[in-house]
Amino acid sequence: MFPTNQADVGPNGQTMDRRLDPGTTMVPVPKARRLLMTSAAEAETKNKSINRESALALARDVVRLEAQALTQLIHKIDDSLFEAATKIAETQGIIHVTGMGKAGWVGQKFAATAASLGFRAFFLHPAEAVHGDMGRVSQGDLVIAMSQSGETEELLRLTKAVHRAGASVIALTESPENPLGRESDLTISLGRFQEACPMGLAPTTSTTVMMAMSDALAILSAQIKGVLPHHFAANHPGGKLGRRLTGVDQIMRTGRHVRIAHQSELVRDVLTRLGGARRRSGAILVITEQGGPLVGIFTDSDLVRLLERGRANMLDLPISESMTLSPSVIRISATVADAVEALQARKLSELPVVNELGQPVGLIDVTDLIGLAPFNFDDEALI
Repeated sequence: MFPTNQADVGPNGQTMDRRLDPGTTMVPVPKARRLLMTSAAEAETKNKSINRESALALARDVVRLEAQALTQLIHKIDDSLFEAATKIAETQGIIHVTGMGKAGWVGQKFAATAASLGFRAFFLHPAEAVHGDMGRVSQGDLVIAMSQSGETEELLRLTKAVHRAGASVIALTESPENPLGRESDLTISLGRFQEACPMGLAPTTSTTVMMAMSDALAILSAQIKGVLPHHFAANHPGGKLGRRLTGVDQIMRTGRHVRIAHQSELVRDVLTRLGGARRRSGAILVITEQGGPLVGIFTDSDLVRLLERGRANMLDLPISESMTLSPSVIRISATVADAVEALQARKLSELPVVNELGQPVGLIDVTDLIGLAPFNFDDEALI
């Protein structure tokens, strides 16, 4: 039937409203029931009449209920979480995360977090899975199933198929005694919580609890697996976080752009030998001998101080007489964030990069970091 703008009379004599916009479909609603529905205009009036303090109090209650639930959740953490994290850390297969509705969105977040930590984790929609996407699941894989009630029909169908495929199921659900818990190989129990929604309907507290527990699961799994910052950095090559986690070896000056002198060389000879066109640096790294460890640094500031104090004769003495001994350095395994912290904390402009033998392999100049990432340098750090 095409929509009309006419009101029909039903079999019981009630007026049936079929007034619809063209192209839409709607089940006819008895006029008696329609009277209970709030019109858009009435809703707008009610919204305007809401007491501001009552509204803010409601918002605070929502946050308070969820915070209380998280506090209670701490006491529910037991060996099941450790066992699940160990399974995730040790699995050689793919980790499939699944859930319907709001739990599905929590699952997608968990999959993204796990992937960023180096796990091969992907979201598997339960409805799509039982209509062909089960082909992604193989023997030895691990499925993380999320459902507060544990009664989601799509998930229950999926867990049976997962077991037939030879994969294991870990459930995040209210209780190991509900249908999903019974169908799973391991259950992380979330418990029952009061939803923060005044109607008790919209998933609020339950999804917050599920999110927190899944975060704990992801972080514990990474800890057991031994994920280190450089592993995390490898999965975050872009954005501010990626720049902060970049290794210093990726941005340091190397080769002819690093001025290196032997400690026995005269200052004047060093300045003459290392002059010419090259990437500007205000520091000369001093070593004991060819291939030796770093023992000092001679900067533009050192040169200026010699001239200001009338000690120009030092230019014809070994550079070891005027260099700064045992300068601050950073290891080649460090990150850009480590370099920024060192430069700021020590008010430096140059930072030599050394290997495990203490040999200079590069140099970071504060100007190399400007524009690389939105770090907040103190003015004094640029002197």
